[in-house]
Amino acid sequence: MQHIEKRVVELIEEKIADRDDLFIVSVKMHPNKILEILLDGDKGINIDDCAQVSRHVGFHLEEENVIDNAYRLEVSSPGIDANFVNIRQYQKNIGRTIQVKLIDNTKIEGTLVALDDTKINVLQKVKEKGKKAQEVEKKLPFDQIKATKVVISF
Repeated sequence: MQHIEKRVVELIEEKIADRDDLFIVSVKMHPNKILEILLDGDKGINIDDCAQVSRHVGFHLEEENVIDNAYRLEVSSPGIDANFVNIRQYQKNIGRTIQVKLIDNTKIEGTLVALDDTKINVLQKVKEKGKKAQEVEKKLPFDQIKATKVVISF
């Protein structure tokens, strides 16, 4: 399976090489023979981008006979409620409200305001009893983060 995923990543990178705004979130061949490709873009990704990648990858996998048996190819963007898996997802969501679950299972919700290679900065509203809420900037190292996702508010 590693060989298949590696080849798929190469094919995707080849297809999106001229699109600096698009990036790979994940490529996974599931045991049930579904080849799942998740893509995203700095300003989102549209159905045409997914279709072009699907055609390119599907064509080359068939031509090269990379996968011996039947499989289903699914190309999409990660859902809005999906956990972040790479730094570009953090970058594209600066200014949005996120929920971060730390490895000790503490949950922190606030606005993602900055990041670097080692940590993210989240502006969190903290309210003490009898006092006005204050905004506190927390620095959260990536090695302490278990999961992060955008908070959807209506």
